[in-house]
Amino acid sequence: MAIERDLTRALGPERVLHTRDALLAWECDGFTVLKSRPRAVVLPESTTEVQAVLRLLHAAAVPFVPRGAGTCLSGGPTAGADAVVVDCSRMRRVLHVSTVDRIATVQPGVVNLDLTAAVSDHDLHYAPDPSSQSVCTIGGNLAENSGGPHCFKYGMTTDHVLAATVVCPDGSLAHLGDPAGPRSPHGLDVLGVFCGSEGTFGIATEITVRLCRNPPEVRTLLASFASMSSACRAVGDIVAAGLVPAALEILDQATIRAVEASVYRAGYPENAAAVLLVELDGPHEVVGEEAAEITAFFRKNGALQSEEATTPDERKRLWKGRKGAFGAMGRIDTDLYVLDGVVPRTRLEEALTKITEIGRRHGVTLSNVFHAGDGNLHPNISFDGRDPDATARTIAAGHEILQLCVELGGSITGEHGVGGEKLDHVPLMFDDDDLEVMARVRRAFDPDGRCNPGKVLPQRHACAEVAKWPQMTAEVLGEGAAEGGQ
Repeated sequence: MAIERDLTRALGPERVLHTRDALLAWECDGFTVLKSRPRAVVLPESTTEVQAVLRLLHAAAVPFVPRGAGTCLSGGPTAGADAVVVDCSRMRRVLHVSTVDRIATVQPGVVNLDLTAAVSDHDLHYAPDPSSQSVCTIGGNLAENSGGPHCFKYGMTTDHVLAATVVCPDGSLAHLGDPAGPRSPHGLDVLGVFCGSEGTFGIATEITVRLCRNPPEVRTLLASFASMSSACRAVGDIVAAGLVPAALEILDQATIRAVEASVYRAGYPENAAAVLLVELDGPHEVVGEEAAEITAFFRKNGALQSEEATTPDERKRLWKGRKGAFGAMGRIDTDLYVLDGVVPRTRLEEALTKITEIGRRHGVTLSNVFHAGDGNLHPNISFDGRDPDATARTIAAGHEILQLCVELGGSITGEHGVGGEKLDHVPLMFDDDDLEVMARVRRAFDPDGRCNPGKVLPQRHACAEVAKWPQMTAEVLGEGAAEGGQ
């Protein structure tokens, strides 16, 4: 208990949690298959306090895991039993806003949507918008390089982060990037390496992001189709025509019905096999022309019906179902495994057909909601996590779905990261030489392997200190020791 005592001296007893019951809320993230209570949780509120915490942990050789809101869907911020969680959720101040430069500097615990609310009076917004944007944090978005529905036009988090102050695993400070803009022509893009490193390189405590002007006009269109293939073909026509909507999202019938039976009801037609949500923004004349062209593509592909929203309230209604889709899945079963694979747009129909076959073969309940514009699929498997057989079938189906995505020329993750969920899938994309290079980069930031150990890279390529994570997977399936490895 020596390290707990030292941390308590540094932060006070109310910000250091280490009793078994107090740690329950930190036993998993949004990927509930893997659970383990950490050794302790600390709640710093400033860069200086994060430094003090990491110096103590470094001196005691104790591993740690950075964490934000815990909305990650790949087990990234779930800690092994010997690790301390550094929870940054109390670091939620907007430190600086420049409306002239269109930038903001924030602490990592600032909620994504709260940043837009903070600058909305200046006709500005923060563009990356994960579905969990009302609760997820900027620090977590940086760690995972999060996307969202509007990433088709506006890009991922990495396209909007200009600089970060990072506390390294030994407690030292690093300043990555520059608020003034892109790196110098011959400079190393260390910030680009850090973004998406899933909390394995250090903790970003101050993050400078780019803000966007609100577009002069926004229109949201919704079309329903009798088949998923028709909806996918409409997406292909839109992109092939050179149109770049702000968002292109598809929900299947299972998702529609779950949404319409929930508090997220949006008025989607429940008889449709799929609905396609398209958002356009830009100058009035351009948006009008594009809306007419897209509506023609709806008709060409046999849309059952379509509607167009032009007011904020109408748009909010149409988006309510999409943003609330994952929450609505709680009506289907107790647990939800949200997959995150990517396929080329041209293979969307083939991928969805084969995913349905995989689900049927494993006897799992599948639904689909996804970023159709960039082929980022989110097959959802609803299951009862208390049932070991159902859990095992869910994991097996998920593994096969991600393997399919790679076989079709895609990726095992578009925005959720590898975390602890996809460690077995990484070799599907990378050989031993690739993984050794990644491990060397990781060691440059974290030579002792104590920063979020056991994540992202398969165990044999990581440092010896990360041996705990596979044990946690076995425990979930009833093959290991007591809960949390304690």
